[in-house]
Amino acid sequence: QVQLVEFGGGSVQAGGSLRLSCGASGYPSSRYCMAWFRQAPGQEREGVAAVDSDGTARRIDSMRARFTISKDNSKNTLYLQMIRLKPEDTAMYYCAAVLRQSCGSDWDRADEYTYWGQGTQVTVSS
Repeated sequence: QVQLVEFGGGSVQAGGSLRLSCGASGYPSSRYCMAWFRQAPGQEREGVAAVDSDGTARRIDSMRARFTISKDNSKNTLYLQMIRLKPEDTAMYYCAAVLRQSCGSDWDRADEYTYWGQGTQVTVSS
């Protein structure tokens, strides 16, 4: 059974940093496209970044300079390093996975993913 568990959320002041982790079990992460999404209250779930099975990263252009996605297949763990956080980054952050090598051009569509974690809350205060 595939399970994804996120860690690392919390409350920070604007300009601060956080690193989110997503531990995967039940499958080898090396075979999966994995991604981070976020959802603020009253908003749709939004793709933040994704990484292909070979480590190729895909990110939303507006977040490219501040968010970095990476994956350690030896630990079956996905990461999201976030710097210079802004209040508008406040949201629940979710890890997602789908069994395919390339995340493809639709990587930021939530319906492309099969497996989801329970989410970790990130709150950025001004």
